[in-house]
Amino acid sequence: MAERFDIAVIGGGPAGAAVATRAARGGARVVVFEKGPYGRDKVCGDGLTPRAVAALQELKIPLDRAHCIDGLRMIAGRQVRELPWASPERSDGHRFPSYGAVWPRRRLDAALIDAAIGAGADVRFESEVESLMTRSDGRVTGVATASGGVDADLVVLASGPQGAVARQIGAVRDPKEPYGLAIRAYVESPRHADPLIEACLTIKDGNGTWVPGYGWMFPCGDGTVNIGVGALSTMKGFNDLNLNTLLDSYRALVRDTWGIGPNIDRPRAWRLPMSAVRRHGPGWVAIGDAAGLINPMNGEGIDYALESGVLAADLFLADPTRAAAEYDRQIGERFDRFLRTGRRFAFLIGHPRLMRTGLRFALGTDAVASITLQVMGNLVDSSTPGAAGRTIRVADHALALAEPVLRKTRARA
Repeated sequence: MAERFDIAVIGGGPAGAAVATRAARGGARVVVFEKGPYGRDKVCGDGLTPRAVAALQELKIPLDRAHCIDGLRMIAGRQVRELPWASPERSDGHRFPSYGAVWPRRRLDAALIDAAIGAGADVRFESEVESLMTRSDGRVTGVATASGGVDADLVVLASGPQGAVARQIGAVRDPKEPYGLAIRAYVESPRHADPLIEACLTIKDGNGTWVPGYGWMFPCGDGTVNIGVGALSTMKGFNDLNLNTLLDSYRALVRDTWGIGPNIDRPRAWRLPMSAVRRHGPGWVAIGDAAGLINPMNGEGIDYALESGVLAADLFLADPTRAAAEYDRQIGERFDRFLRTGRRFAFLIGHPRLMRTGLRFALGTDAVASITLQVMGNLVDSSTPGAAGRTIRVADHALALAEPVLRKTRARA
């Protein structure tokens, strides 16, 4: 006889831990299947925006072990702009805290899954879901593992970039939309306690080609810095892009200013899905990366993972029968316009000449630079008031008009 739970969660990262913690605290019976061991590492930039900090506070996760970050430094050629998170120019109405953080994923994920366990969730490490159990009408009714089946009223896909289980129900990346690749390593640096995270928007590949993406330095406060680069699939020659070479090129750019030494560990790369064909259906929802909830303009997804997990749990606790459809509707209202604008922007900066012109404009004046920095800091979404919100809405309409041409002339990935 199959085990029975209210919610079965596939994946124990930030998204899965968030939904498990929130639902278990609300009285739901939750099981989490995490294929890795406890304390497994996850390749990531490790940066937490104020939005992510707010989501952690909502989950009552203390950040005393994370390195506090006061703002963002953005570099484009010789232009340097800094935005303190507490800046009065912020257009989000200060819905989010005035600080961010850097918290290496091994420690962040452990804190989150500990919270889920403490809330009463049944977390099973080194346990992989092999397939979804479905009825003849297509409704998902549970999961199948090597040790047997588990029935659940709601199955939550929280397993990161869409894999085999997601393909079973069509919860895959839209092949017409852009995606990203990133690579990171840890290095020692005397600036490991720097109060700002740093993003360089002008990076080039081994052939001197401008790359739509950015390089980052995220100080961890523990003697190390997370150094990495990310690139979008809309660039010409993306399939031939060597991430290790790109990282080496960026390293040479920041070596002296950050005083960095050799890599502490082997550089590790990962894929960033930025769309999803489906993110819900009868008996299931996809959250976080599995739902394509990644900002195409900065590759950030931890905040969306936490927020989508909390939302899925709250809706299930309120009404299990309508949770999946209502989740999709509310996620759409909250994020779809902004993320769609980001994907359109990715096609725009896939053209090197347009990218260079855009960067000069984006950091050219204090007012525009402030909006750019807020977008990069995930302080903007479809509901943001003020200049930043208006700019996103205008950009969405303008890019919609240009989108057919941008797609037609896009670099083929």
